[in-house]
Amino acid sequence: MTSFEGIQQVADALLFEGYVLYPYRASDGKNRVRWQFGVLMPPSYGAVDPSERTWSQTDCLLDGDEAELTVRIRFLQAQRRTVLNAERVEVESLQTEDTSYVAWDEAVEQHIDVTIDLADLPREVPFEVPGGTELEPVGEAGFLQRTRQPLAGILALSTETLPGPYGVVRLRLRVENTSVGSDTERSKALRQALIAHHVLVAADGARFLSLLEPPEWATGYVAGCENLGIFPVLAGEQLLSSPIILYDHPRIAPESQGDLFDATEIDEILSLRTMTLTEDEKREVRGTDPRAAAMLDRVDSMPQEILDRLHGTLRYVRKVTEPEPAPADAPWWDPGNDATVSPETDTVMVGDVPVGSGVRVRLRPGVRRADAQDMFLADRVGTVVAVLSDVDGQTHVAVALDGEEGEVQRSHGRYLYFSPDEIEPLVSAG
Repeated sequence: MTSFEGIQQVADALLFEGYVLYPYRASDGKNRVRWQFGVLMPPSYGAVDPSERTWSQTDCLLDGDEAELTVRIRFLQAQRRTVLNAERVEVESLQTEDTSYVAWDEAVEQHIDVTIDLADLPREVPFEVPGGTELEPVGEAGFLQRTRQPLAGILALSTETLPGPYGVVRLRLRVENTSVGSDTERSKALRQALIAHHVLVAADGARFLSLLEPPEWATGYVAGCENLGIFPVLAGEQLLSSPIILYDHPRIAPESQGDLFDATEIDEILSLRTMTLTEDEKREVRGTDPRAAAMLDRVDSMPQEILDRLHGTLRYVRKVTEPEPAPADAPWWDPGNDATVSPETDTVMVGDVPVGSGVRVRLRPGVRRADAQDMFLADRVGTVVAVLSDVDGQTHVAVALDGEEGEVQRSHGRYLYFSPDEIEPLVSAG
């Protein structure tokens, strides 16, 4: 069986996004409306509320028509927890020395694995997840009773060999909830939903093409893909189809010490705010959910040196080879801090002409520029002052206009900036 260990951490963040939110108490309003991402409702509820999905569709592109596919569907199965006293009668809460238990919908991680050859498609693979009831004693105070409803679904896989010389195959994966239910209240229907579902795919013998940054020759194929409810991104050599928008090759920040149930979280702020909860509030957090209790214990015992790491970090956006020592007081963004760049002497190729400081150019502002005043710059002539690169690796050309305007710009060091495709050199190649 193919391992998805390399993308497990990101997949787990998707699985528990919004599971329970600060202040992590069941009584808080934001934790009474649960599970918004990647939910596939049972068909009976989908008929009542068409805004809720009962199925999702992933279209992705494979470079190669022979492969063994491994597909893993991951989701949460809701688990209703009720509170019973020592006589096993349902009560509103149970109190222990450091915990206050109340009724709550927990969730159990589930996954369905399917391995199949590309040549054997189309195929529909039904799956089932059983329900059940469990009883957990809470000292001598009473019991926690957990009940799960059975789930059922279908994974439908199909392929289409796309026209052209490239041998590209479009793979379609449709995940559908077919659970039999009758609840018309969302909170109850969720107990037969596939919650926070996402799909992991590996293809042994072929490679996936990015739908976000495809090669030029594949852009037409990408336009023909239809993704509904979830969207696929590359994750190493594998594919992750997510209900939350991601870039290719997503990863968790290495400074993160654990899940705070908010993948867009600022760990430092949420950790500090969690530390400010009162002891009574912490009692309720511990009783709300075992995962919330574990998070609280982790934050409460976090050493200061770990908390300091959450304050921020600097990551270099490109490799610098053999840099000269920078001035001690130079900020990281200053070109003087990087010996590989020299705005006054660097050049950029525009057509066949190397353009750098001193080259006269005609301005051709592009349609992508947002400033409406750029129309007044069209066809104006100026002189390049510098060639710069931003922290994302994009090149920009600083220009001073000819005439009095340019003199003012030079005196203040305030120039006009253009991308290389927005200027026309007034010198010939060579």
